[in-house]
Amino acid sequence: MASESSFDVVSEYDRQEVDNALNQAAKEIGNRYDFRGTDTSLEWKGDAAIELYANAEQRLLAAKDVFIEKLVRRGISMKTVDFGDPMSSGKGYRMVGALKEGIDKENAKKITKLIRDEGPKGVKATVQGEEVRVSSKSRDDLQAVIALLKGADLEVALQFQNYR
Repeated sequence: MASESSFDVVSEYDRQEVDNALNQAAKEIGNRYDFRGTDTSLEWKGDAAIELYANAEQRLLAAKDVFIEKLVRRGISMKTVDFGDPMSSGKGYRMVGALKEGIDKENAKKITKLIRDEGPKGVKATVQGEEVRVSSKSRDDLQAVIALLKGADLEVALQFQNYR
């Protein structure tokens, strides 16, 4: 008798990789000619937020682009960071980017509905806290579900773990 195979759909980020991207972006901003004398900085704000500061709104947006480029190069999805709007702060501008982890109930429902509607028959998807467990008797069906989820336009960055 065939046993059940399964995997977990999660939304996580590697804090060390985000820290490395932040440090690389800060170093590039410190070395680039167009950022000289603009008092531009990137730093951690708590455990799950990044704060950007610059004396001009254009410089702030340029610093954000540098940081996003470093994140993407390190394999971290842009969906992981949710940047707010630039805010005037004294003589400069500030922007906070919150790092998102976990799949909320609404997105978990979207994922399970997508698997139920468009996925192969016999595949079960259940919500377990901030992750979704997908199981089936056929490993080929699980591979099809992974391909389906990678192609779907969802609001969260997805990773697939515990494939067995």
